[in-house]
Amino acid sequence: MFESPCKSIDVLNAWSESQEELRETQPVSPRGTRKRVKAKKKKRKQQQQNEKRSVSAPQLCTDDADKGRTEKKYRPDEPIVRGIFQIGKKSHDVVLTETRVTWTPIQPETPTADRDVKKQEEYVELKDVFAVKVKRRRSAGQQTGGTLLGITLFQCKKKGVKLKEHAIHLSNLSADHCEIWFKSLKEILSGFKYRPKSLKVFVNPISHKKEAYQLYLDEVAPLFKLADIEADVTITKRKGHALSILKDCSLEDYDGVVCVGGDGSVAEVAHGLLLRAQMDAGRDTDSIFTPVQAALPLGIIPAGSTDVVACSVHGIRRAVTAALHIIMGHHQPVDVCSFSSMGRLLRFGFSAMFGFGGRTLALAERHRWMPPSQRREFALIKTLANLKPEDCELSFITSRGAEDQTKAERNGDGGDICEDGSWQTRQGLYLNISIMAIPCLCSMAPRGLAPTTRLNNGSMALIAVGNTSRSEFIKHLKRYSSTNNQFGFSFIETHTVKAVKLRPRSQGSWADDISEENEECESKMVPMISSEGTYPWNIDGHLLEVPSELLIRVHPQLLTLFGADMEEAEEAPVKCSCI
Repeated sequence: MFESPCKSIDVLNAWSESQEELRETQPVSPRGTRKRVKAKKKKRKQQQQNEKRSVSAPQLCTDDADKGRTEKKYRPDEPIVRGIFQIGKKSHDVVLTETRVTWTPIQPETPTADRDVKKQEEYVELKDVFAVKVKRRRSAGQQTGGTLLGITLFQCKKKGVKLKEHAIHLSNLSADHCEIWFKSLKEILSGFKYRPKSLKVFVNPISHKKEAYQLYLDEVAPLFKLADIEADVTITKRKGHALSILKDCSLEDYDGVVCVGGDGSVAEVAHGLLLRAQMDAGRDTDSIFTPVQAALPLGIIPAGSTDVVACSVHGIRRAVTAALHIIMGHHQPVDVCSFSSMGRLLRFGFSAMFGFGGRTLALAERHRWMPPSQRREFALIKTLANLKPEDCELSFITSRGAEDQTKAERNGDGGDICEDGSWQTRQGLYLNISIMAIPCLCSMAPRGLAPTTRLNNGSMALIAVGNTSRSEFIKHLKRYSSTNNQFGFSFIETHTVKAVKLRPRSQGSWADDISEENEECESKMVPMISSEGTYPWNIDGHLLEVPSELLIRVHPQLLTLFGADMEEAEEAPVKCSCI
């Protein structure tokens, strides 16, 4: 009578399957005649009170109760079912509609209560509810059954950029009463199409001080289970493991992919998703091509040292917030860069640094035997001590130039973007060049490494730091963690661009200069520019050695992340102790 004939067996049997999903444990009473008598009296009294409290049966607010809900369309404010529940310590009149659950205190609670007290109506929007469970009390060690207490709604509450779980307990001891409410709520919640039901999860076990998997088990897995999400977990064993799986696995079985790790792990999974999309679409990655969007959204559980991608879509490095964005199906389209050399795709990514950023990462990678924090500080100090500019040719197309190129292509007058005349070229000495498609928020740069760009504005931020003194360059670095403009220097130029080409012109090895200045340089140190003449790039925390010119293009909204667009990271600013 209360069930929809058109709904799946999973929804119809959800009541019986959920009996073990939420419970309160009640200790077993100790032996003793006097205590047993008191316990029986207390139980009898409680049952009498409960009978009074649960006498009201739920009312289905339909003209024809025999019709399923799929045969009748409800207005958003039209009651579906109504009943009495105890919320807190008071009885409430509770109403369920298509969009919310509303409860109002029943007045008066006692014969002496003031009958003129204004009823205080409260509600929760169902778009903010991600789970409904049956609540039972069980004795210690009891695995099944137990005393029915009611149902519980789990709400996703927002405070600033933080998301947290909040439980709303609706108490009623009537099984029929709770069953009708449970099925009605379950049916509505199953209608949110962007909420995932099956996820492929990759965990980098060495992230988060080698506690990433434990972080997932403690904070993320329980929420996924609460939301009835099936998770297929893979613990990666080596660099490139996730990429190799994404190339071959059946993605049709999943509603999304989740990465538990730092920026390097996120970049690998994002690259794998996009590369798989090009393979499925038959794109030739050995040419300059227009890529297709990834088939599945990507969720990020931050477990790294900076987590710039996670901060950019969550505003905070917090696993629970990230998990709730995934559970609620919050989709955020994101621009992605492609990195190509000599007409061949090397990688998809979000950001890149050449010069100081690339050298620092290359030096850190050569000292993997050191603890991560020490390795990063050592590389930063060493690179600053031997600060050298790069002689290179920098070309770019601004957003205005890209618009002109698009118009020319529509009119049949434009050719390949690489051959277009709208390129602007600079030649000179640069300490660092950054190209970023996302703001790259983090604790060391709360406003972002590239605060002038957004997640999906279809452009990249080009930040070129020209040659200057070491002290001036350090001043520039320090401003990232302050409210001062980090680009307010005469030696820095910024542009909003659609494409960038960078061609190093120096032929010598940067490490040769270090050896000349420091004869006591460690023998373990490997040249930043190898004997083959490659140049180090820092692409999303990955070291990429490029032998010649690198072409970087932005592709609007190529990937969807679970999250939202953030203006600023809600993280306590952290200053680097080494500068």
